[in-house]
Amino acid sequence: MFISQISVFLENKAGTLREMTALLGQGGIDLLALSLADTQSFGIVRLIVHSGQIDEAMRLLKEGGYIARINHVICASVPDRPMGLSELLGIIEDASLSVEYMYSFLRASANGTANMILRLNDGPKAAQVFALKDVVMLSQDDVDAL
Repeated sequence: MFISQISVFLENKAGTLREMTALLGQGGIDLLALSLADTQSFGIVRLIVHSGQIDEAMRLLKEGGYIARINHVICASVPDRPMGLSELLGIIEDASLSVEYMYSFLRASANGTANMILRLNDGPKAAQVFALKDVVMLSQDDVDAL
């Protein structure tokens, strides 16, 4: 069970993140989650948006001169308590999987869970392992409903 994520390459200089988010915001794109990682010369912004806005976001980004692509990631719910994330990471480790990157996806949750966006070295295997271990994975429809 995968969701779509937009990855955008940004030049590592003042104002580029603001400019990109302004472009998307002026285009009516609602950012549900955002992660930023940088190196000395460039940054990678990872975005989650509603599925109905992905095509428009990609169009805006490409017309704005940005290099962007769509990746598929897992959104997993973990208990929102001490050790909740550690337990998920233990499942990943026990399955001989590794985390390429991860970030939190904060939306109001009344059921006591936190949502994590994960890119793992073997996504299909991770999805199978999570299903066997009863890890709740959100579908694209679930994310859109948040």
